[in-house]
Amino acid sequence: MCHSTPAANSGPVWSPDDKKKPSPANPDGAKNIYRPDILETIESKIAELDAELRALSLDIHAHPELMFEEHHAHDVLTAFMIKHGFEVEKHYHLDTAWKATFSHGSGGKFNDVQMDALKGIGHACGHNLIAIAGVAVACAIKSAIEKFSISGTVLLLGTPAEEGGSGKVVLLKKDAYKDMAACLMCHPAPGPIGSVSLSSCLALQRIEVEYFGHTAHAALSPWEGINALDAAVLGYNNISALRQQLRPTHRVHGIFEGRDWAPNSQAYFNHDVKSCFVRAPTRAEAEATVKRVVPCFNAAGLATGCEVKVHVGGSVYDLRQNKALGGEVANIILSKYGDIDYEWGIKKLPSLHPGFAIPTILNGGNHTPGFEKAAATVEAHYACLDVSKALAATGVRVLIDDEFMAEVKRTFEEDQ
Repeated sequence: MCHSTPAANSGPVWSPDDKKKPSPANPDGAKNIYRPDILETIESKIAELDAELRALSLDIHAHPELMFEEHHAHDVLTAFMIKHGFEVEKHYHLDTAWKATFSHGSGGKFNDVQMDALKGIGHACGHNLIAIAGVAVACAIKSAIEKFSISGTVLLLGTPAEEGGSGKVVLLKKDAYKDMAACLMCHPAPGPIGSVSLSSCLALQRIEVEYFGHTAHAALSPWEGINALDAAVLGYNNISALRQQLRPTHRVHGIFEGRDWAPNSQAYFNHDVKSCFVRAPTRAEAEATVKRVVPCFNAAGLATGCEVKVHVGGSVYDLRQNKALGGEVANIILSKYGDIDYEWGIKKLPSLHPGFAIPTILNGGNHTPGFEKAAATVEAHYACLDVSKALAATGVRVLIDDEFMAEVKRTFEEDQ
């Protein structure tokens, strides 16, 4: 996941060279699946859409777009949803966000999808797979609603800018998730063959630091300059020293970006360390670590004579997997499709965001060129469809099983 904690893997990571195929870890559990007739309808619908979903995934993968620029993905995904009978609102609150709705009577609403790529390495986090998973889940639930005359609403949100722009947070603040009963999505990652992970995800706090120096001629009069690059390097090194005193579960990382740079100037007038991320298991822990990181930047400015501006930007909560939703998905996966890595999302409503394993090369995890290639494989496609079936069946149960929904709400409130 894009800011995940490692799952406690139950086996070796799935490799492209593996001949073994995903298989259910507990096939005898199939007799305990809730409404197997509904699951059969879901499986049939997703099988029917298989070729279309594969083409959609490869189309998005072949057209990587950065945060808030997902225009092609917006257009092809909304066209797909219109074709399959959903009412679609394009450019929903944001230019590349969208909403697709299907209603039959009244009832719960849920589902989510993300679409953006990574700078320089395309869909190296597999958002093409996340996109088709959301589409598959929504269409499968719609099929079950129609066949069994279930009262409810499925709402699919196209959410841009997961990679750095917190598109979901923006939409949450604009009430896009208002009145949703639950939110379901998934994310590809390395893992054992056919496994689904119910691990958490680190909270994140963004920091941007600007150092303002003074240019001078590098050969003629370097003593007249104030070197903003030196300040940035010192700030980076201060954080490297701080890491020894940070807990192993905390992360601090960032990049340098310069403005008006030139090799024959001893100092750069304006040098940024942008998109410095502080991560920790909880938001409270992340905020506590930020208080230790900011003095590292200020000290670098003091040592070099640079003016310092520290901007503490947006943050996101740690992911909270809803236990009731997760338990339902786990039962279906174990009984029908694969295995589970246990390690017990959106803080505002009950949610589930499982990871699902796809075949990856050694050191080819998320945000690498190897993962970008893995996200386009047929094995990744079918792993995505399997977890989509489990999510869709769980979503239908949210709509029709009042006792189950009460348990979903109880576990959500217990986790606050």
